[in-house]
Amino acid sequence: MQNPKRAFWGSLAVLVLLWLVAEPRPFGTGPFFPLRERMVQLSGVLAIGCMSMAMILALRPRWPEAWLGGLDKMYGLHKWLGIAALVTAIVHWLWANGPKWAVGWGLLARPERGARPIIENPIEAFFAGLRGLAEGLGEWAFYGTVVLIVLALVQWFPYRLFYKTHRLIALAYLVLVFHAVTLMKFSYWMSPLGWIMGGLLACGTWAAVLALLRRVGAGRQVNGRITSLKYYPGVGAIETEIDVPRGWPGHRPGQFAFATSDTSEGAHPYTIASAWNAENPRITFITKELGDHTSRLREMLRVGQEVKVEGPYGCFTFDDDCAHQIWIGGGIGITPFVARMKELAMRTGTPACTVAPTVHLFHTTADVDEEALGKLAADARSADVRLHVLVDARDGRLSGERIREATPEWRTASVWFCARPPSVKRSGETSPCTAFLSVRGSIRNSSRCDSAEIETAPHFAGEMPGCCTLRRAGGRTRQHGHLPLAAISDRNPVGMLVAVEPEASIQRRRCYCSPWVGQNPPGMVT
Repeated sequence: MQNPKRAFWGSLAVLVLLWLVAEPRPFGTGPFFPLRERMVQLSGVLAIGCMSMAMILALRPRWPEAWLGGLDKMYGLHKWLGIAALVTAIVHWLWANGPKWAVGWGLLARPERGARPIIENPIEAFFAGLRGLAEGLGEWAFYGTVVLIVLALVQWFPYRLFYKTHRLIALAYLVLVFHAVTLMKFSYWMSPLGWIMGGLLACGTWAAVLALLRRVGAGRQVNGRITSLKYYPGVGAIETEIDVPRGWPGHRPGQFAFATSDTSEGAHPYTIASAWNAENPRITFITKELGDHTSRLREMLRVGQEVKVEGPYGCFTFDDDCAHQIWIGGGIGITPFVARMKELAMRTGTPACTVAPTVHLFHTTADVDEEALGKLAADARSADVRLHVLVDARDGRLSGERIREATPEWRTASVWFCARPPSVKRSGETSPCTAFLSVRGSIRNSSRCDSAEIETAPHFAGEMPGCCTLRRAGGRTRQHGHLPLAAISDRNPVGMLVAVEPEASIQRRRCYCSPWVGQNPPGMVT
């Protein structure tokens, strides 16, 4: 999660610094109303800048996906940029209107206005003539944007309505672009701030037009046809196999795709539950009945139906250098592991393939379907994966102690985890999993050059062993070691890191421990 945070705060910092360069007297002493004008400009730059970046990310671009840690992290950044745009837009509105209210209430004296200076630049004069129109349209677009963003953040708002209303933000954004271009201080356009803002507004406008035309991700969409449907009543899940004869670039186990079966509902994200075979180009999704859309799939889908598939996306691809892996699939979170087992089974006996790690798969479920569990067991046998099935009512919950007892190699194993979060998000889908969960802590002791004692942050709870990465906060250096995280819990937040590299000693520094644990984020669709 560090790169999305860097991108978020870094973007805000860059915009503020560019504004400071463009504004000769940003916070100088003097009358209140000139300061008010400067704050209106700063808050406006931040609001439209954040909204522009959010619009660009709504296109699901490929180039930042790997650096941000997957499309799910990218949509998280999209969400926080939207929240930042909302907050700074409200601040912008308050700076613009608050002093007027204060004058009306007698709290501030009305500023004396002299004769307006003559504008000699014809372009600046043209914008000045549009000022009243830009202010009026911008205010109404602001009100609409506030309502639409709040609806996007309210979890109980139905997804089918969210899909229709969220696109209207693109229309409001185009009005706000006109507002920003017209009212931004003209001298800013001759500075680096103006160049950056011009690029953001141009790219954001292009993204808004594509969103309004429903062309988001169109270059990565392929047509498919449903070849088989299998319903598992015990777990309330439907397995859909789709033939994609042309255009699909292939995928890796653990990745996901957007599938559209009903254009009025739009695209929904699903984890791919099959390995890719170019000679038999098919994709399998396993979807659990969790939300309003997925609960209707059984009645909506039929064999032979045409669908659109977009992707693949995601970085939950089982890439690490550990000789042992622990997989934990909770409920419908088993789907990426099914895809990986099918790929391992296909690779068995291939001379050129690398040695696969030893894998223990823990599947926890509250529901039971014997046919589904039988197919899962068959996949595990074919892939030489050690399967451990825990039914909640029969076996209780999975704990760190159970993992350690069943996995002798747990100290040197990486952990891959995928499960539906406790609270069902709006889309109610089998959302993609992500590969990393960072545990923030600080070095308490480092008396030896090859060990360090770590105190984790209070929010970390649970026991999770695994390979660990120790990184100096704010630095690029990474040291790999093995952290017995089983000793860490919310009751005993202290563990011991045994570093592989001698130079891994860090004296009382902040650190980030990433045991390669993933969670199931909400699926966000534009």
